[in-house]
Amino acid sequence: MQITTRDCPPRTVWALEQAGVHPLLARLFAARGVQAPEELDDNLVKLLSPNTLKGIDEAAQILVEAIEQQAHICIVADYDCDGATACAVGIRGLRLLGSKNAHYLVPDRVADGYGLTPGIASRVKASGAAVLVTVDNGIASFEGVEKAHELGMKVVVTDHHLPAMRDGIVAVPDADAIVNPNQPGCDFASKTIAGVGVMFYVLLRMRALMRDAGVFDATTQPKLDHLLPLVALGTVADVVSLDANNRRLVAQGLRRIRAGLLPVGMSALFQIAGRQPQVANTADFGFALGPRLNAAGRLADMTLGIECLVTDDLSRATELAQSLDRINRERKTIEGHMRDQALALAEDMLDSDAHIPAAICIFDPDFHEGVVGIVASRLKDKWHRPTFVFAMSQGDDTGDTLKGSGRSIPGFHLRDALDLVAKRHPGVLLRFGGHAMAAGCTIDADQLDVFEAALQQVASEWLDVKTLTHIIETDGPLAPEYRHPDVVEHIQKAVWGQGFSTPVFSESLTVVSQRIVGEKHLALKLKHQGQPVDGIWFGHTEPLPNEALLAFKLETDNWQGQRRVRFLIEGAAL
Repeated sequence: MQITTRDCPPRTVWALEQAGVHPLLARLFAARGVQAPEELDDNLVKLLSPNTLKGIDEAAQILVEAIEQQAHICIVADYDCDGATACAVGIRGLRLLGSKNAHYLVPDRVADGYGLTPGIASRVKASGAAVLVTVDNGIASFEGVEKAHELGMKVVVTDHHLPAMRDGIVAVPDADAIVNPNQPGCDFASKTIAGVGVMFYVLLRMRALMRDAGVFDATTQPKLDHLLPLVALGTVADVVSLDANNRRLVAQGLRRIRAGLLPVGMSALFQIAGRQPQVANTADFGFALGPRLNAAGRLADMTLGIECLVTDDLSRATELAQSLDRINRERKTIEGHMRDQALALAEDMLDSDAHIPAAICIFDPDFHEGVVGIVASRLKDKWHRPTFVFAMSQGDDTGDTLKGSGRSIPGFHLRDALDLVAKRHPGVLLRFGGHAMAAGCTIDADQLDVFEAALQQVASEWLDVKTLTHIIETDGPLAPEYRHPDVVEHIQKAVWGQGFSTPVFSESLTVVSQRIVGEKHLALKLKHQGQPVDGIWFGHTEPLPNEALLAFKLETDNWQGQRRVRFLIEGAAL
């Protein structure tokens, strides 16, 4: 492991400070590529225009006409947090714009798999829908779109995933409209917008068309900004890169949540998680609300999560939030067992020289299909290697197929790696898709060894010693005057996440004392700039030397009625 310090342009820091930005935040923003104060303006008028999204006019027109005719519109959701929030935004938004016949369908992770399939299209038709809308899926659903057309439905695909390759070229399904910034020919600048953001933009364009048609004017039009708390949640939980446009969407959502303007289902989730909406931050989305929604899609039915976000009945929302919390606790138990098992399997792969292969591939017949992605992430974090974890496909009674979920490291585009494996070994991958840092695939059980060898071969070609070294980028030392609860809480109010990472500081600290708590965490008494401060290193039990270069995040807690700052240790260079 190496601990490095980000470059921080002094002139940019000065310019941000002159614009009124807190000196510490000016330094943090400059180190993350912010070059001018204007980039920090999160006003809604600064959002990218919907007009640059290819296909958005066609999609909006189809949906506006459906509302005019009061035709049935069915949203086909996905079973993760982005898909759930995108569905909730779609349902709430369509109703705000006048639809009385908007409903949704959630595919079953086991029975249906991912995306719009012919079977799902048939179920949507049976529900009475005239228009089928996908959210957070559909860009690779060729057969599903074709089946929907055969059944007489119009199809609007809203997605943000990369298109599929067919015969060596990028291809998209023959939908009536596709809105996806990553489709060929789309000039929308934010290529990392989440699925929920795409659906929100479609609603914005629909409202503009209806305003132009005189359905309402600027004073009577529905307020779609009420949907921004859901957009913020889905954007952060999907771990998309927080470019300037995504940061604005998240900041606007947080502003409304802190003001109490959030759906009752989100409020219930905050309460069950022991978090306070008044001081909400992006960590609440990533570590409290998001996991509870995702757990439903992994172990049960994401309908529970979507209903929680769609309902306006507080008692119903509370009941659903409690169910989601219970499922999440079950998920944690399953994940814990699988993680320990997977770590043991990974350690068995090491040879006598403790050589770690360029990529890790783990399978156990007892693994649960719904949790393999989380376990892959944990292994990736521990070993700093691209990692795939496989489980028996729960929809396959014969045991012939495996479903895998992968997580990657910087410098290794996981979906591109799968594409290369598919080209070199035709037939090994039955299905695959995903992003640079996360991907999934289905393989025949008897092809696991072939897949593992092929993935390791690609990894050995693409990765070198530098990329295989776990590097923690930090913001350098923390000035002692900033080790104050008010400063930490000021930092936490900003938008942090993928591509705009949470501040991590680093410096040599004195370890005064250390002890293991909860059997797997290291509680520390440290000295920072000569002053005592508590620290905690979660998931780590190995003792530290008396002096150590530590990377750490900041948090506040209450101790005997007093707020204090605590260091959350991220790593050590010993």
